[in-house]
Amino acid sequence: MNYCFIGVDISKLWLDVAICPNLEEGVVQNFQVTNCVKGIRSLIKRCRKMKSNLWFCFEHTGNYGLLLSHLLEDESLQYSAIPALEIKRSIGITRGKNDQIDASRIAVYGATHKHKLTESKLGSEVLLRVKTLLSHREQLSKQSRQWQNALKSYQVSSEVTDLKDLVRNTKALITQLKKRIEKVEKQIEQAILGEQELKKKYQQAVSVKGVGSLIAAYFLVYTNNFTAFDNPRKFNSFAGLAPFTHTSGTSIRGKTRTSNLRNKKMKALLFRGAFSASRSDCEMRRYYLRKTEEGKSHLCVINAIACKLVYRIFAVVNRTTPYVPLVR
Repeated sequence: MNYCFIGVDISKLWLDVAICPNLEEGVVQNFQVTNCVKGIRSLIKRCRKMKSNLWFCFEHTGNYGLLLSHLLEDESLQYSAIPALEIKRSIGITRGKNDQIDASRIAVYGATHKHKLTESKLGSEVLLRVKTLLSHREQLSKQSRQWQNALKSYQVSSEVTDLKDLVRNTKALITQLKKRIEKVEKQIEQAILGEQELKKKYQQAVSVKGVGSLIAAYFLVYTNNFTAFDNPRKFNSFAGLAPFTHTSGTSIRGKTRTSNLRNKKMKALLFRGAFSASRSDCEMRRYYLRKTEEGKSHLCVINAIACKLVYRIFAVVNRTTPYVPLVR
């Protein structure tokens, strides 16, 4: 099927648009609309005059692209939200940039890589709420860590000067932040348990030893309720757990290692889960001891355990049954 590719560069207030019917013609139109309902509807109306199948492409920009994604789905139009780094590395050496040029590059990227474009879909309203609450929780946790570090500094300084009020107020602030974090965590769990499909997969995920409520919630968000990834190997690559070889000819024989292109948050969470599983799960504990005795480094074994957790989560979700340990 032939498509006309629409490249959109998204900013807070504006959408810069480029229309590329095919690689031979290149970009035939450039224009700008406001990033609001009225502006996006005018964009869709103008693009439909092309009288061909439309495929919209834009960078994954978080909240600024939500309205565009929502209205495109309302109009049953296909679109792909593509990582910015993927587009940047695909266009080779470039000089200069502005929003119109970026929109043109995105449109040409779509026309060039149409064979590998996958249609993006927004998650459910509940999943979007969970994602926002998780982001809010992360902000609160960051603030809590900052104030805890500040408290240590104040306590040291209080040895030589009177800082009792400052120490007391900081402790109260930390306590307040911890309560807010607990409240947000309850809201996340309530949102997930309130939707049957999410609840089922969430409960299956947390049945795996080492996988807590936070890891399970992030799994639902990053996999779009286990629809964005069709196998655990791809998710391990996304999280930066999958090892890759590093060789070239006969001269370079580097160690097999994980990639720096990873979701750092997900990797950190899975490492915490792996630490827990290496202590609480009999099978994982035996695996950890066996591999360390063979000379494997601690972090290398923890990375392998984190990979195993991902495989187990995908297995229980695909099987639609809770995890049953083989070793008790």
